[in-house]
Parts: sequence; C-alpha cells; structure tokens
Amino acid sequence: MAKKIVRDVDVKGKTVLCRVDFNVPMIDGAITDDNRIVQALPTIKDILSRGGKLVLFSHLGRVKKEEDKEGKSLAPIAAKLAEYLGQDVTFVPETRGQALEEAIKALEEGDVLMFENTRFEDVDGKKESGNDPELGKYWASLGDVFVNDAFGTAHRSHASNVGIATYSNESAAGYLLEKEIKFIGGAVDEPKRPFVAILGGAKVGSKIGVITNLLEKADKILIVGGMSYNFLKVQGYEIGTSLCEDDLLELTQEILDKAQGKLELPLDINVTKEFSNDAPSRIADYSDIKADEMGLDIGPKTLAKYKAILEDAKTVVWNGPAGVFEFSNFAKGTIGICEILAGLDNVTTIIGGGDSAAAAIQLGYADKFTHISTGGGASLEYLEGKTLPGVAAVDEL
Repeated sequence: MAKKIVRDVDVKGKTVLCRVDFNVPMIDGAITDDNRIVQALPTIKDILSRGGKLVLFSHLGRVKKEEDKEGKSLAPIAAKLAEYLGQDVTFVPETRGQALEEAIKALEEGDVLMFENTRFEDVDGKKESGNDPELGKYWASLGDVFVNDAFGTAHRSHASNVGIATYSNESAAGYLLEKEIKFIGGAVDEPKRPFVAILGGAKVGSKIGVITNLLEKADKILIVGGMSYNFLKVQGYEIGTSLCEDDLLELTQEILDKAQGKLELPLDINVTKEFSNDAPSRIADYSDIKADEMGLDIGPKTLAKYKAILEDAKTVVWNGPAGVFEFSNFAKGTIGICEILAGLDNVTTIIGGGDSAAAAIQLGYADKFTHISTGGGASLEYLEGKTLPGVAAVDEL
C-alpha cells in the first residue's frame, strides 16, 4: 500500500517532529559535503510554509562512550541550515529534559528548532540505536505529528525513526523518503526495460544480496571495481595482487553459474605494482594481469563495451565506483561511467548512494542523474529487496 506523505498531513499550528539524515562529513567543525542537508530542504520548507512548528533531529557519526561526543554536536549543522532557510534555527544542545521541552513549547508557527545528536543517547546504553521504547515514547510525546525524511537510516530500527513512529498519533514520509521509495523501489519492482545495473566497489561480499536479487530483476548487470577480481579468479585468470575475497570464491562461482549470461565483466584493467596514484601503470587485457600487478580501474575497452549496453537501457542503477577514484590516475573508469550515463536520453538513471554517489558529486555530475540516493546501506538493502524498518513504520495512506 502507498505511504502517507507529508503533503497529506495538516501541519498548521502543530508541532512536527521530523527525523532528517544530517550525518554529513565534517573536518574541524566545518561541513565538507552538505548534500544531505540540501536534499532535506523541500520537506523542511513545506512544513514551515504551511504553519508547522518544526522540530528537527538527526544522528551524526558513531557515539558509544562519552569521549565520542567530541566533534559530534549538531550545532554547526543547525547554523548551516539557518543559512539555507534564511531564518533562525533554534539549537538545543540536549536530547531530552526541561530545556528542550520548554524550547519546543515556545515555538510559533513557521519556527524551526533542532535538538542534539540522537546518538548521544547511546553513551549509557544503546537507547537510540537499540530502539529503546521509553526513549521512542518520550520523543513522540514532544510533538503532534512525526515525519520521517531520513532514508539513510531507514534500514535500521532506531528510537528516532521506528520508535517515534510507533508511539505517534500520526506519521508520514517526507519528500526525500518519498523520492527514494519511488526511484530505488520503483527501479527494482517495476523498472522500464531494458533495466541495467552497474555494480562496483571494493568487495563482492557486501553486494551478494544485491547481485542475487538483481539477477531476478535486471536484464544486464555490469561488474566493475574491486569485486571484478573474484569473478575473474574463479574463471581461472591470474589477478596478481588485486583485491580478492578468497573465502567467497565458491559463492562467486555459484553466482556466475546462476547468472546465465546476465553478468558482464571487464575486458581490460588499469594495473600497477603499487597502491599509489603515482605508480607506473598499464592497460592490460583481463587475461594478461601479471602476478605482481594489481588492478585499480577498468580500461577503455570495458567502457566501450558497457557504453554499447547502456545506450539501449531505459533504467540504470549504479552502486559502487569502477576503481580507486580517489586516485586521479585511476578515476577514468568512474568518470567514464558518469559521462556515459550523463549522455543518455530518456533514461532513468539512479545512483544507489555510498561511494558511487560521492564520486558523482565530487566529479561534478550531481545534476546529470535522475536521482542520487542519500543512503548507502539503506539503498543497498533496498536493492536487495529487503523491507526497510524506517519505511515500514510510516503510516499507510
């Protein structure tokens, strides 16, 4: 059934609790990538424009003990959000208590407040990440309506998403969560065909569930990145010192047998003898990798092969870079995939979060895709066909 969306909820004069995903990278208190904040703005602005009293909350990083709180406050994020909104954002450096309750009661229509990192509740036990019912019930009591717009944590059952939804009188999905459900869920369940998936990244182990599910859904799966070498090795090819999960070779062979021609593997590899951007490298056919070489990127023949396949696609999902894109000399494959997808017409192109999303954004292709997911782990589990607790907990329409 369809989920209730924030547009379906009367928020005027109501205190709206909104779980966002502001788990953004920071260095010395400065935000280095504010994409997740930008993606949450449509929901935030909509609630404020319709007279809601908005209370925002998020986690930031992992917090297990008191010293982990250092550098994990949401105060800098509240300040950045205020810049985007052009209005004050009240920040309360607490996750519960009288100061927070009084600040929320003082809100007027169109006001916005952010309270402290929800993971601070994990210092004395996993109250947030363990979905402590007392905490979920308390946070739910602070407002009238709950809106979940944090896809990045939707694959986890936490007090700040599932807990609040359980004890709230009314809950709905925000516009970002709606987009994720529409694009990633839609791509897996009802894709326009041909449906092509590009799967990369360092390890095949993290993508086994995705590959298995997509073998049933996709017309083609293009393999890139470190996970390629498991597939080459089980076919008897020399992969040198390339990344390989030897304990998964048997499972890799099972996947290859099951694929029945749906899996496409690289034709050529950019290889080197050292894990360094400045090390000499060469383009080698997949059957010509030497024992002392490692593959760090795909080559031009592979890009040409994949381009021919992608030009016929109507839906493309990409999860995982084609190589060590952090090294400029081994980023050509990832850049090449960005360029190919950016040049496609009348195609739904989706990046499933994680490193591939970071690469596309860093390389300047953020506006060239239909949708870039804000959730790494959540998008992976969605692509696996799993039910996401944070989505399931939202009220049905």
